[in-house]
Amino acid sequence: MTTATGTGTPDDPWVLKTPPGTAEYQLHRDDSADPPELVCQVGATKLRYLARCIDDLPVMLRAHGDWMDLGSADENKPAKDGTLEAWARSESNPVGGWYGLRKGYRGRFAMYIPPLLEHLGLVELEHNPRNNRIRAR
Repeated sequence: MTTATGTGTPDDPWVLKTPPGTAEYQLHRDDSADPPELVCQVGATKLRYLARCIDDLPVMLRAHGDWMDLGSADENKPAKDGTLEAWARSESNPVGGWYGLRKGYRGRFAMYIPPLLEHLGLVELEHNPRNNRIRAR
């Protein structure tokens, strides 16, 4: 189970760890953006994702019905078919493409979003050194 601190605001972001537990990062919700965003700070790098993924991802996982590989990949690398990362880029997902918003940094959805959803009690997430999976609660 992901342990996080913070409340998810800009002044008190969630402090989370990647699924393998090897890196710490901060995440907060920005409801002033249109549409609302999740802002992820990883070292000096800032990533942005559509906040609606908090609702969309559990729905997709319930329909999927089983564990799904995370398959995290940078934007410039192809995502393996059938993985969460591939879904987060797919034209058939609810937003019709990328959940990531910052050009050049739209990938790694499957690395940074699942720990938040686990913290919120929406998904189960594996925490192995590699090849982690996710499923709906």
